Amino acid sequence: MPTREQEIQRRAALSISRVTKAVFPGTVNHHNTLFGGTALAWMDEVSFIAATRFCRLPLVTVSTDRIDFNHPIPAGSIVELVGTVVKVGNTSLKVRVEVFVEKMYSEEREKAIEGVFSFVAIDEQKRPVPVLPL
Repeated sequence: MPTREQEIQRRAALSISRVTKAVFPGTVNHHNTLFGGTALAWMDEVSFIAATRFCRLPLVTVSTDRIDFNHPIPAGSIVELVGTVVKVGNTSLKVRVEVFVEKMYSEEREKAIEGVFSFVAIDEQKRPVPVLPL
């Protein structure tokens, strides 16, 4: 039988989630770059998917840690969001999301945004439950 740490590593590897988007005109601001709020919504979504794939339980987002917007993401770019479970508690877990930007017609790629989202697993009465079976 695997140890808790081995099970966490196994589930974390299986739960890595990637979402790719194109930055179209409806998602940009007056600077012709991706709206920060749109980026945050995309990040919350991919972090939720990774967290759910990790534990297969109902989850709620309880907080975000520091979100660093390192580079603007221009219209016409390709964006890849990568969610990875990085910490597991008893009833909670944290997912790091990295957002990479690629020029549409070039192989250039750089990390544009990074942040961490925290989730708590809940039961039908909205009470916290363990994210791993005992």
